[in-house]
Amino acid sequence: MISLSIIIPVFNEEKTILQLLKLVKSESIPGISFEIIVINDGSSDSSLKILKKNKKYYDKLIDRQSSGGKGAAVLDGIISSTSEYILFQDADLEYDPKDYKNLIEPVKRFKADLVIGSRFLAPKIIRTSYFLNKIGNIFITNLFNLFYNTSFTDIYSCYVLFKKEKLNLKNIKTRGWEQQAEILSNIVLNSKLHFEVPVSYYGRTYEEGKKIRPYHIFKILYIIVIKRFLRK
Repeated sequence: MISLSIIIPVFNEEKTILQLLKLVKSESIPGISFEIIVINDGSSDSSLKILKKNKKYYDKLIDRQSSGGKGAAVLDGIISSTSEYILFQDADLEYDPKDYKNLIEPVKRFKADLVIGSRFLAPKIIRTSYFLNKIGNIFITNLFNLFYNTSFTDIYSCYVLFKKEKLNLKNIKTRGWEQQAEILSNIVLNSKLHFEVPVSYYGRTYEEGKKIRPYHIFKILYIIVIKRFLRK
């Protein structure tokens, strides 16, 4: 049996969190046990109230009294996890838990250290997204590939699944959007079996609540470069 902790950071997602949790809870994969961990990152809307009323849809709830950023929530979730593998899941319905079976396949077949769900590998369905966001993603992915000798197509997909022992948590210093680049840098430098699989994507607009912005790219680029040569 392969154990998998699903880390779900939540910040002001009252419109989507319950539906997302129902979708996650409904997934069942033979040979895989799920641990669902939700982290409320100081939400100011009704997210926490909804979570407390629907405890049957998750295994653990971590309530951060104030927002420390998505990265801080993610770290709390990883530290709390008890599984062999970790999977990130956003709370906004941009990504479909039905893709879990695709993500877990390289683990079942090849004992993968890292699996990224790519929006650019012929997914079944994808909502068109902002041009600058897509160009930025392509740029940072190619830069990452250049510095780490990899061939990923989408390093800023939400869906990142990895073997927990391959991540050195002591080396993770960031708490913002750049943290995903730091985590991937750490894992890639400490592992060998990396895979990508296609996943569907239903991207939100900024009016619908999308949080990442084009200017976040600058910190991401810095982390990609600096972590290649400085592992501390």
